[in-house]
Amino acid sequence: MKTPGFKQKFQYWFDNFMARGTPAMLIGLFVLSALIIFIAAALVKLTHTAPNGESFLEVAWMSLLRTLDSGTMGGDTGSPFFLLIMLIVTFGGVFVVSALIGIINNGIEDKMEELRKGRSLVLESDHTLILGWTPQIFTVLSELILANESRKSGAVIVVLADQDKVEMEDAINDRVTDFKNTRIICRSGSPIDLNDLEIASPHTARSIIVLAEGADPDTNVIKAVLAITNNPNRRAEPYHIVTQIHAPQNMNVVKMLGAKDQVLPILTNDLIARVVAQTSRQSGLSIVYTELMNFGGDEIYFKAEPALVGKTYSEALSAFETCAVMGLRKADGTVTMNPPMETRIASGDQLFMIAEDDDKIALSNARIAPSLSQIHETGKGSTPKPERGLILGWNRSGSTIVRELDNYVAKGSQLTIVSDIYELEKQIKLEVGKLTNQKLTVLEGDIRNRDLLEKLEASEYDHVIVLAYSHLDVQDADAITLVTLLHLRDIAEKDSTPFSIVSEMLDLRNRELAEAAQVDDFIVSEHLVSLMMTQLSEDPDLLGVFTDMFDPEGAEIYLKPISDYVEIESPVDFYTILEAARRRGETAIGYRLLNQSHAVEKSYGVHTNPKKSEKVAFSEADKVIVLANG
Repeated sequence: MKTPGFKQKFQYWFDNFMARGTPAMLIGLFVLSALIIFIAAALVKLTHTAPNGESFLEVAWMSLLRTLDSGTMGGDTGSPFFLLIMLIVTFGGVFVVSALIGIINNGIEDKMEELRKGRSLVLESDHTLILGWTPQIFTVLSELILANESRKSGAVIVVLADQDKVEMEDAINDRVTDFKNTRIICRSGSPIDLNDLEIASPHTARSIIVLAEGADPDTNVIKAVLAITNNPNRRAEPYHIVTQIHAPQNMNVVKMLGAKDQVLPILTNDLIARVVAQTSRQSGLSIVYTELMNFGGDEIYFKAEPALVGKTYSEALSAFETCAVMGLRKADGTVTMNPPMETRIASGDQLFMIAEDDDKIALSNARIAPSLSQIHETGKGSTPKPERGLILGWNRSGSTIVRELDNYVAKGSQLTIVSDIYELEKQIKLEVGKLTNQKLTVLEGDIRNRDLLEKLEASEYDHVIVLAYSHLDVQDADAITLVTLLHLRDIAEKDSTPFSIVSEMLDLRNRELAEAAQVDDFIVSEHLVSLMMTQLSEDPDLLGVFTDMFDPEGAEIYLKPISDYVEIESPVDFYTILEAARRRGETAIGYRLLNQSHAVEKSYGVHTNPKKSEKVAFSEADKVIVLANG
């Protein structure tokens, strides 16, 4: 092999040197400038051609000035050799300065490109970290901003996703209009890559929300949780992680990964199915859930009240003027919504209640006695009647919804399912099994077809559920849902028979379109899940409350006729309604006014945690919101 010559070696060294980037180029220019100045000064000094006998340093200074400013040479006088040297120095300076400007410009562009990539380390602590990018992120960010509003020192949210940083920031700025006292920092990287994860400083975060993204969301969630909990750089303190899981079999896997940490996974499909089943039978219930889980209005707080120790849960119900008690959290962590009225409050127990803010929770000094003459006897109430239900569309939550409905409806009820999915009836029978209280009919058809809906006589059903097709693109599925809703609303307006409509939307942005269709009760799947995840990221103790709230075995939220509880001929205060519910072993937390059911700005007539002393004039169609065991 031929030995490389000096030229090749120098070229190789020069290429490696330049490959080091902007700092190397700047050093090279500095060295080149120094050589030009030194050689020029040395030649002038050696030939004694300095105009006024200047010293070496003075000549070097003159050369430096001509290097930096070519116009300086215009005033030079002296021998031809001196002028020639200064001209050469000036030409060298023009080259150096031009190259310097180019290098600095390229360096700035490279830095801007680096910043655009979002690869710099986040030096934050006590921040909320969001891993992943889905449409849910806008709800999560909006709710976190509201939750952080009370933090006087401000708050920081860090988003790490496999997206372009600038595109993420632009999308957030378009969808989130007011950041209040919260800063949002975006970084590009894979949440399941250990190196990328370090960019977002997960070890100093106070809570971490993992969004389910990709074609196989559960797998991505498991990998992301594993990357945090099994990280070689992990912290000693437990991590607080909130996420969602679609398949029930993956719940145990996530819980195993978080054995040393506080990992709170939400079983998305099961939650949505239960909420849809419950809200389909009770118009307005989805709004109640939304009110309880968002940060926009009153929220759920835990509070220990030493003054109530030894008293019963029944006595605690009317102890607060501006807070609605929901249940009890025992000292061992057990959460019970609407416990037996005779339950004693022990030391270390906490009440959980709906309140405007935690600092607004205070015992009432002057309690108003209920108007006993307006309270109806406990025995009054409507007898459950067989119901007719209609499900339009189908997805993986459908089977759970059918089973849940069978637990709520009276014996002899009927449920009709219409979908364009091939051989759906066999699938349902395999997944649902034998039904106890309702007869099932499965039909094939296009749910957008107006003739089909007219033939089905949709207005003759007690409640209609519109499910989004999960096998289609999100926008295509929501488009089908919206068209179906428009037909149903038109049918409802032309028919005097009232029936409730519950719809399932996959994209939160389509919620406004559903509102425009005047749908009085709807479900945005990911919206409710997003609200719950955000609440749990701020207060993990709420998991027990939400679990009990959606568990069919415990107490649940019901909207019952107000006239079953109190006389409505004259205005009634909430102390009286509270007492009427208490006598039935129920906890009243609010009411719904039918004349506001289409008013978005009034939460569709839903009022949770009303001021107890304020009297309200109710109508026969109004409802009281209670926590009850059936």
